[in-house]
This record gives sequence, C-alpha cells and structure tokens, in this order.
Amino acid sequence: MNSPYGLPCVENCLTCHLRTGNFFCALSQESLAAFNRIKHASVFPEGSIIFLEGQTPRGIFMLCQGQAKLSTTTREGKTFILRIAKAGEVLGLHAVITGMPYELTVETMQPSQLDFASREDFLRLLKEHGDACLQAAQHISRDYQDACNVVRSVGLSHSISERLAKFLLESSADGRVANGVVRTKFALTHEDIAQLIGTSRETITRTLSEFRKKAMVELKGSTLTILNKPALEQLVAA
Repeated sequence: MNSPYGLPCVENCLTCHLRTGNFFCALSQESLAAFNRIKHASVFPEGSIIFLEGQTPRGIFMLCQGQAKLSTTTREGKTFILRIAKAGEVLGLHAVITGMPYELTVETMQPSQLDFASREDFLRLLKEHGDACLQAAQHISRDYQDACNVVRSVGLSHSISERLAKFLLESSADGRVANGVVRTKFALTHEDIAQLIGTSRETITRTLSEFRKKAMVELKGSTLTILNKPALEQLVAA
C-alpha cells in the first residue's frame, strides 16, 4: 500500500521484504504471526512526534522503515539527542515493560513506517512467547549499552574536536570507500549533531569548518565525505 508520503507501507510481517536480523524480525514464525495480529502499521511524515518524554506508555512502536531521533530535554529547555534509531528497532520498550512514563521523545527524521502494538497486547505476547521475551530483554540491554557509550563519549572526551571526529567516523562506518575516501548519506543538520554530542550549533559549524580547511572532512547537502580518515582517528586516539 502506498502512503501519501512516498513510502510504501508494508503491512504483513510474514511476507515483509524488509526483514532484518533485528528484534521482532528475528522471531520464530509462530511469534511473528502473533505479533502481526496485534500490530497496526502506519506511515508518518518527516518531523512527526511519535511520543513525548513523560507521557504514559500506551504501547511500543516498531520502526520498520526510516529513521527517528531519540531526545531528552532539560528543565532549562536544552535538548540532547541520545541516538538515532534505525529500521529494526523497537521504541518505547523499556517504558511499556516497566509501566513508567516514556523516558525520551521520538521524532521521525524522514518519512517512516512504524508498527504500533498496545501495551496490553504486547505484554500478553511476551508472556505467551518465550523467544519474544528474550528478544525484548536483549533489546533493552542494547539500549542500556548505547546509553553507557553516549555518557562515556560525552563525559570522557577531552574536546569537541575529539567528540565530533568520533561521531563522524561512526556515522561513516557503512559508507562507500574508494581510493581511501569514504562517502555516506548524512541527513543530520548542524543543530542535530550539536544535540547528539552535547555542544552548540555554532561550535559544530566552526569545528566542521576547521576539519574542512585541513582536508579531513567535507559535508555537502546529504553527503558526508571523509577525506582523511587516519587524521580523524588520530584525533580520537589523542
């Protein structure tokens, strides 16, 4: 089924051509069929708020296509992006299982398909299907590890240059390599990057300009080009 946002909506998990090895995509056929019966597929445009930090958890959202940013906001109104969620991840899992409010705000970064399952139905699924319960535990463990990595990166890095270099290296890990140059799609704004590594947009703009002058990195539109990977790695190792 085509959506008004130019993204085909895949409604049946059992015949989905997008399936990966992540979370519910990796369930047994029996458990996957059970999940397929309780979920509802929808396509959202870029910039859609899926749920807000502090809201009562009404269910989980399986990110089937697209990307979403997971953020938290301080009392002073400063926003920090914890990470970028990609296809195959389940959003709101911790809150749904514990019954605590959603701990993060989720916003789509591009047209995205999300499959929703209510908290009541989802908890019943976990009770009745052991492999789904195990996958949920593993997913929460990965989320915890990601959070630890963010704290380690922001709290222990000695400089903004080091944080930014590490972030750019991680973002280009799956990029195309030709003659030592790495190119990858990159849809983040300077403000997004600032919120991800805990600094200001102005600082990101200035640091990227310095990287560009040193022929290390080039960012044009939605393309990130790593011109001198060893130089970035040296910054991270410093």
